[in-house]
Amino acid sequence: MTEIFGRFDFDVIARWIGRGERVLDLGCGDGALLKFLHAELGMRGYGIDNDPANVLAAIQNGVNVLHLDLEKGLAGFEDDSFDHVIMSLSLQTVRHTVDLLREMLRVGHEAVVSFPNFGYRTHREAIAQGRMPVSEILPYQWFDSPNVRFFTIADFEALCQEHGIAIHEGLFFDEGRPVEEEPNLNADFAIYRLGRQA
Repeated sequence: MTEIFGRFDFDVIARWIGRGERVLDLGCGDGALLKFLHAELGMRGYGIDNDPANVLAAIQNGVNVLHLDLEKGLAGFEDDSFDHVIMSLSLQTVRHTVDLLREMLRVGHEAVVSFPNFGYRTHREAIAQGRMPVSEILPYQWFDSPNVRFFTIADFEALCQEHGIAIHEGLFFDEGRPVEEEPNLNADFAIYRLGRQA
């Protein structure tokens, strides 16, 4: 998670989490989101990260964390183990996107995902000029980026529709400011609350 969006992302997610809920944070980094949710809402939960340095940092932040590879799924967790499963600014870093979304909704009643929108206008302008985009929310050069999926808001919504994932709510932002019109073009950041189809 990039530093500039860290606290902003936390505040949005906290609005969707009930007091005392059980939360699983995938790609939890240093555990700052879980630490924040525990302090604000008394939530209980775990983080998962594949980077040993992140696992150590999360432990130092007082977060319960597991060192696991998300690409292998969440087989160690029973159905409906959590109220919310969160993946904040990490969905674009996994290869098995659909499988992981299904796993999130198997072990959690709802899923919360946020990601950078590759369809954002300045990203389009960079590509039109022959370069891969670099911005505050996409701070990596093409050769050192952890991102393996490059998708837009429209792509994500089409994926959810195709695979029977219910979108309960979607919020869109441009450098922290809400975007109402044409988010696929005007928003650099998207966050969704997802559920199972009825």
